[in-house]
Amino acid sequence: MLNQKTISRVIALAFPFVVLLFSSPELLSQDWSQYRGSNGTGRSSDSLPSPDWQSGPNVIWKKDTALGFSSFAAYDDTVYTLVGEKAGKQLREFCVALDATTGEKRWSRALNNVKLHGGGGAGAKDNKGGDGPRSTPAYSDEHVYVYDASMNLHCLSAADGSVVWKHDILEEFNGRNIRWQNGTSPVISGDLVFIAGGGKNKSMMAFKKKDGSLYWSKGDETMTHATPIVAELNGTRQIIFFMQSGLISLAPETGKENWRVAYDWRTSSAASPIVDGDKVYCSAGYGVGAGLFQVSKSGEVTSKWRKKNRLMNHWSTPVLRDGYLYGMFGFKKYASGPLQCIELATGEIQWSERGFGQGNLILVGDKLIALSDSGELAIVKASPDSYVELARAKVLSGKCWSTPAYHDGKVFVRSTEEAACISLK
Repeated sequence: MLNQKTISRVIALAFPFVVLLFSSPELLSQDWSQYRGSNGTGRSSDSLPSPDWQSGPNVIWKKDTALGFSSFAAYDDTVYTLVGEKAGKQLREFCVALDATTGEKRWSRALNNVKLHGGGGAGAKDNKGGDGPRSTPAYSDEHVYVYDASMNLHCLSAADGSVVWKHDILEEFNGRNIRWQNGTSPVISGDLVFIAGGGKNKSMMAFKKKDGSLYWSKGDETMTHATPIVAELNGTRQIIFFMQSGLISLAPETGKENWRVAYDWRTSSAASPIVDGDKVYCSAGYGVGAGLFQVSKSGEVTSKWRKKNRLMNHWSTPVLRDGYLYGMFGFKKYASGPLQCIELATGEIQWSERGFGQGNLILVGDKLIALSDSGELAIVKASPDSYVELARAKVLSGKCWSTPAYHDGKVFVRSTEEAACISLK
C-alpha cells in the first residue's frame, strides 16, 4: 500500500505543474525536517482524531537523553537532535540519530567542547533548566546540518554521522558569538543553508548545502538567539533575520535586502518572526514585548501595533491559524506562564490559560500540541472562542524548553533528561 509520502512523490513526478500551482510544500510532505517543521512555521496540515487518554497517552518509547534544549528533526524513519555529555568538567555537544520507531541510537557524532552558561538543576519554579545545546539539526537530501553553540556549521552524512564538510564561523568569517552562545538552528531552503553570526559583511550568510561553499554574505549586524525564517511576503520569497538591530529581509537567491525595520533588543531575542500575508509579527522578553508590521510591495514598513513589555515570547515562537496566534506568552513565568490566543490584527488577548510556563507548542491540523516546561503534554483545540483542553498527561521529567516535533502521526518531545515518542493516532 502506498503511503502519503510515496503518493506525493508520484503526483509530483506525473503532474509537476499541478503540484506547483495548487500545492504547498507543507501539504505535500509531513516530514518535520528542521526546526519548527519543514517550513519553519510550527504547523502540520495533517489531521488528528480526538484523543482518548483515559488510560494515558500511547507512549511508543522513552529514552534517556543527556543535557540540552535541542528539538527533534524527523525524516522518514529517523529523528535527529543534539545532546550535551560531560567528560569530567568538560561538556561536549553531540548530534545523535535515533530510530523513530524504537528510539534506539543509530549513530552519534561529537561536535565540539563547549562551556555554556545556563542553570544547573531542574527546578520547576525557576530558570535552572540544566545546560546543553540549544540548536536543532536540519535534514536535507541524505545529510544532516548542525550549527553548534560554538558556531561551527557541520554537514554530516545522515547514514552514519560522518563529516562531509564543516565551517568554523568564528575563525573563518570573524564570527561574533553572543551571551549563552549560539541557539539558532540552520535553515534549509532549496540548495542553500542559511545562518547568522559572521562578522563585518558576513553577519547573514548562505552556503551551498552540497559542498559548503559560501554563496553570499551580507550585513554588519549582531545575531540573536532567534532562528531566521523563509517565507513568502507580498508574493516574494524571502528570508527574514531577527537581529539585534531589528528585522531584516533578504532575497534567498542573492542576499539583496528587501526591507528592514528597527526593533528593540535587550539581553536576548529568541522567538522567530511570523509572517501572515503582508504582515510580520515579532516578540522578545526582557521588557521588549511584541509588535506587528505591515510591509508594502515596495518595501515600505508600517507599524500596525506595538505592545511594549506585553505579549512577550521569551523563546517560544507562537503558531498562526486563521488570523490568531497561539503560544506561550510571558517572561520568566516558569511553571505558571499562560498559553494564550491572540488576535494578530489587534494584539488583543482572546483567552488565557495558566500553567504552561516557558514551554513550547506546535499546530497539527486544528489542534495545538503544547508541552509545558514541567513535562505535561496537552492537546488543545485551536479556536479563538475559548480554551478547550482535549487531553493532558505528564510525559517527561526534567526541564522542557524544547519545541515538540510531529511526524507520521507521532509527536517527539524531549527535556534535559529524557525523550519520548507518543502516538497521536
